[in-house]
Amino acid sequence: MKDSDISKRADFSRIRYAQCWEDADVLLGGLDIKSGDACLSIASAGDNTLSLLAKAPSRVVAVDLSPAQLACLELRVAAFRELSHQELLELIGSCESRRRAELYQRCRSQLESEARTFWDANSGIIDAGIGSGGKFENYFRIFRERILPLVHSRKKVEMLLMPKGKEAREDFYAEKWDTWRWRLLFRMFFSRRVMGRHGRDREFFRYVSESDVAGKILERTGYALTELDPAENPYLSWILTGTHRGVLPFALREENFEAIRENLDCLELHCGPVEEVLESGTAFDRFNLSDIFEYLNPDHCETLYEKICESASPGARLAYWNMMVPRSRPDRMAERLRPLEELSESLHQEDKAFFYSRFIVEEVI
Repeated sequence: MKDSDISKRADFSRIRYAQCWEDADVLLGGLDIKSGDACLSIASAGDNTLSLLAKAPSRVVAVDLSPAQLACLELRVAAFRELSHQELLELIGSCESRRRAELYQRCRSQLESEARTFWDANSGIIDAGIGSGGKFENYFRIFRERILPLVHSRKKVEMLLMPKGKEAREDFYAEKWDTWRWRLLFRMFFSRRVMGRHGRDREFFRYVSESDVAGKILERTGYALTELDPAENPYLSWILTGTHRGVLPFALREENFEAIRENLDCLELHCGPVEEVLESGTAFDRFNLSDIFEYLNPDHCETLYEKICESASPGARLAYWNMMVPRSRPDRMAERLRPLEELSESLHQEDKAFFYSRFIVEEVI
């Protein structure tokens, strides 16, 4: 099966995700990349693919169905090559800047013609910060600018994001944040219907059987605001304020900048279904599969698991997320794939990209 069925049902011509909304700290903890490993990575916007480079792999093949998503990754690669760390943050939109157009011009010569044409035609996204330019980010912008002010003041948002101990976080959430209005508007805005139309894609919910999508996300949000520390959460910071405010995901932290830059030549980009890369003859040691199984029918999932095992070296690891569709190794493949359940669960409890229901790590036997 060469073509992923989702490629026939959803539009991949625009930026869906201008950032990677999956916690790279969790991903790297699950994959445990060793120097010299060969990695396959779903590209998305590129942040987590670049994070893999910090671990000195021999090769990272980034694959995506969407030329727009690969253009996001390609511009990030150019920025790592041409800009300082501070300038990279400005281009992304992690902090304020009035010179993003100038920064883009410095990166432009590093882009292949297709990516250059794409970004030349999207100067508005560059001016706003390239991390703000996806459908999903626009969905969060609408929430931040139109919905959240109906519930909580800017002052209360700032109070939420202040460092607090666990008991203080729980008290604040119960007494100040978790109001009936918060629950009502949250459930409306993050419903399957609204999210499918404005945030993700209706087709991404095809295999979702969960009747209360918003309720599940609300439950995970409560966990992120109490059990985890909002003051240390870059994903929550962006959702609520539109910037990272100095709280950065792995790929954007200053301590990882040089390691990523030094290993950029190990990166390869491939536009097309992941099966094409799996059938290329490369033996991979690590697989960042994002939430790819979420969008595939069960038969296609089984076929994909088989192809992954066929292209994997002994002891290879797979890491991926479930949001609303429960997907994991098929029972009939128990002799080929071993779930690392304790590791998966412990990492899931730390996941700052809190809306996922499960994080899964499996090992090829």
